[in-house]
Parts: sequence; C-alpha cells; structure tokens
Amino acid sequence: MLDCSKHWDTDIVALISSGDIDAYYCVVEKYEQKLMKYILRITSVDREDAENILQEVFIKAYRNINSYNPKYSFSSWIYRIAHNHALDFYRKYKNKQKVSLDWDDEEYWGLLNMFDSWENIEANMVSKELIWKIKAILLTLDIKYKEVLILKFLEEKNYDEVSDILKVPTWTVATLINRGKKQFRVKAEDQGLKDYL
Repeated sequence: MLDCSKHWDTDIVALISSGDIDAYYCVVEKYEQKLMKYILRITSVDREDAENILQEVFIKAYRNINSYNPKYSFSSWIYRIAHNHALDFYRKYKNKQKVSLDWDDEEYWGLLNMFDSWENIEANMVSKELIWKIKAILLTLDIKYKEVLILKFLEEKNYDEVSDILKVPTWTVATLINRGKKQFRVKAEDQGLKDYL
C-alpha cells in the first residue's frame, strides 16, 4: 500500500493517471474529512445527504483526474468540484431540505476573526449559545457571501485559492469578503452580538 504522507498531490495524481487506481485512496484519505466539513458548512444538509454529495465529488474527481492541470493547486481543483456539487444540491433542494447544524462547534467562533475587535475576546468566553447564533447568521447570508466567508475563515483558504475555487478574480473575492462581512455584521448586531464585533 502506498504511503500517502510521503507523496505530493501532483505525484499521486500522476500515479492515478498512469493506471495506479489504488493511489486514489490517498486522495480520499487526505480530503474526505475536509470536504465533508466544507459540504456541511456550505449546504447545511444532514450528514447522509452530505455523504452522498461527497461520494459524487470523489467519483467525478476520479473520472476527470486527467483534466487536472498540475500547474495549479490540486486542493483548489477538488474543492471546486465539491463546491459545484454542493451548490447544485443546495439550489435544487433548498426549499425541501431539513436544515442541519451538524458542525463542529469549536471552530465556529473563529468566524468572528474577520472582525478586528474579536481579538480582544478570549475563546473561553464563547458560549454555546453564541456559537449557535453565529451558525444561524451564516445560514441566512446570501450564498455568494456565505461561500467566500466559509472558504476564507473556516476552510482557511487564501485569496488566490478562493479565486481558483470560485473561478472569479481575486479582486472579486476581496469585494465579496468585505460585503459578506458587512452583511454578517448587520445581522449579528440584530442578534445582539454588537459587543463581539
């Protein structure tokens, strides 16, 4: 069995492209948890639906592995596939699906890192109620803002990676982040979170 930790993504893709089907295990091993979290965040579907989306993502990535250009980040390439599948599902079922907040609570307070004043609040002061309010606000944002804020502040992607995933110029990413932060701030203030911003 291939030791995935000793190979770059581009090496693994080259192995898969040359016919080593087993090397695809490394892609799944490296990205399964990351993409699952991303899908849950961007769609707010239940875990079963997220697993179905994730399975489709890995199938599509495998079938299209030869279209990956090694000049670019493999991570951005597979995130773009996940992004497209997640948004297709979201648009198709947004009025029929049950909303799930089945996310890891600990990391959601990090969303407030987008505000300078948040640096003065200590993590141990963050209550479960605050985390749930943050999640609820995120769910109500326009999807174009929600996706950039999730990619930047929860997935910790840089501007170039967000640009590559969303297929928009980096200046557009910057604009969307600024507008998303403003929309988030307005909704957060409406929820009584002004002291945290």
